Amino acid sequence: MITDQLILNAKVYNSYYKRFETANVAVKEGRFLYVGALGAETFTAGEVIQAEGRYMVPGLIDIHLHIESTMITPETFSYGILQHGVTTIVPEPHEMANVFGVEGVHEMIRASRDCQVDMFYAIPSSVPATPLETTGGSIEIADIDELMETEQMICLGEVMNYVDVIRDPDCKSNRIIQHVRSRYPGLVIEGHTPKLLDLDLHRLIYAGIDSDHTHQSIEGLTARIAAGMFIEIQEKSMTPDVMEYLISHAVSEHFCFVTDDVMTDSLVQTGHLDHLVRKAIAMGMSPEDAVYAATFTPARRMKMADRGVIAPNKAADYVLLSDLDSFAIDKVYKRGVQVYDRMQPLPQVERGPRFPAHFYRSVQLAPLAASDFAVSSELADGRYGCRVMMVNNVSTFTEEKHAAAEVKGGQLQWQESGYGLIATFERYGKNGNRAYGLIGGDTIKRGAIATTYSHDNHNLLVVGHNSEDMILAANTVIAAQGGFCVVCDGEVLALLELPVGGILTEAPLAETAERVLALRTAMESLGYNHYNPIMSISTHSLPVSPALKITDHGLIDVGAGRVVPLLFPLGEE
Repeated sequence: MITDQLILNAKVYNSYYKRFETANVAVKEGRFLYVGALGAETFTAGEVIQAEGRYMVPGLIDIHLHIESTMITPETFSYGILQHGVTTIVPEPHEMANVFGVEGVHEMIRASRDCQVDMFYAIPSSVPATPLETTGGSIEIADIDELMETEQMICLGEVMNYVDVIRDPDCKSNRIIQHVRSRYPGLVIEGHTPKLLDLDLHRLIYAGIDSDHTHQSIEGLTARIAAGMFIEIQEKSMTPDVMEYLISHAVSEHFCFVTDDVMTDSLVQTGHLDHLVRKAIAMGMSPEDAVYAATFTPARRMKMADRGVIAPNKAADYVLLSDLDSFAIDKVYKRGVQVYDRMQPLPQVERGPRFPAHFYRSVQLAPLAASDFAVSSELADGRYGCRVMMVNNVSTFTEEKHAAAEVKGGQLQWQESGYGLIATFERYGKNGNRAYGLIGGDTIKRGAIATTYSHDNHNLLVVGHNSEDMILAANTVIAAQGGFCVVCDGEVLALLELPVGGILTEAPLAETAERVLALRTAMESLGYNHYNPIMSISTHSLPVSPALKITDHGLIDVGAGRVVPLLFPLGEE
């Protein structure tokens, strides 16, 4: 029998039995034809691969991620993750949608069409994430219908506004969910349900949301699986207790591994989904179960019946490993064609601009001045209670702290409060909104940081301890048409320019990784104490992530889903 490819003497992963079996594998027209003992005496192949006992696993599948989190384009992202054995992803472009609406989704899909990694897009369901912020664009029900008609969409992306889903039957999120369930009953609906338990959790599931990818605890994990939720485990949930639970309980059908957000330096230095597989094995999970959670269960969750398995008629996406326990990748194949060889690193092709011209002109802000960092108040002079956003180094969640602060001459004396200032400026030219708060905890202790990479509205966010550094950081980002800037004592310590929508760069992967590492190092030099300081600060403006956040509407009590005042009479709250 004539085939395109024959792999001889491989230890092949069988997903149905979750075990490795020595076998030969035939590939024809991009699909697996045969897995078994028959070999060269039966098949005449255009290419024969001597596996020599290496492990053969399906290409890894990541069903929950945001390409924009790496701050690189889809093509550069594809180039980066192929080297880590990832051959299929489900990106949700709600970051670009927050900047440009449905046009942003179409352009991200268009930029993905020539990529070697298969990218099946999720429809952003929560743009904006809440009504309590100003964004450059939105995704409405009509946009969802257009995307379903014109693009190959695989699911409704994470429904983020869980507070309103539970409390407001007529909210936008509920109307979208009801529309999708009615018009597209087979479409998977993804969720974002931090900390919900008991009746609130069950009401969310009843609404149609049956997955969660947020930070898990044993209590939350147990409750979700018991209620029929599918769990998507990202690295921050891979705590010893959660991993022990996943290993010791028969729940392998109910979870998979996802990356969600990966910084570019981490992608280059540590890996992608392969890093989670490697970490799971190191934490005691069997390699067979770890591979299962990065291939079979994610494919099944997204109804991808043609992949995630090495079996007849499945897509011939596979990885050859020289060592299983360390998940050492030798080669990666996409539909039977080699796309990566460890001994021959991939060259990255540099291209010109890939997006429409106006995508490079999205920051509509005039340069800021000292007056923009003076916090005005109509309160009489005196001391007041003040809400402070407290950053912690183990999560992107924040806490609300109450402290005393002074108002003098119509201005909050924030420089004397012992805390930093956090400010956000609407940057789309829609309303000129701005808001202010105090910030403390595991954040910077001096200098300033400014960025337009601020989830999910991507307005200009500035944190600092003196107005001079804040002005320099903010204006450097504005001049660059978006980016990240770290300043101290009047000197720019690090700058990452993000001119595409204020959130992406078209620079090569290695160059971007170096700049992201420099950015992280500069933030840490100012006292930022966090496992991922870039993601930490960029989520200060995410009003669906507990507990106190800030948007251009003001300080947001996430649990209550409302704007709360910065200042209040001492003793009242």
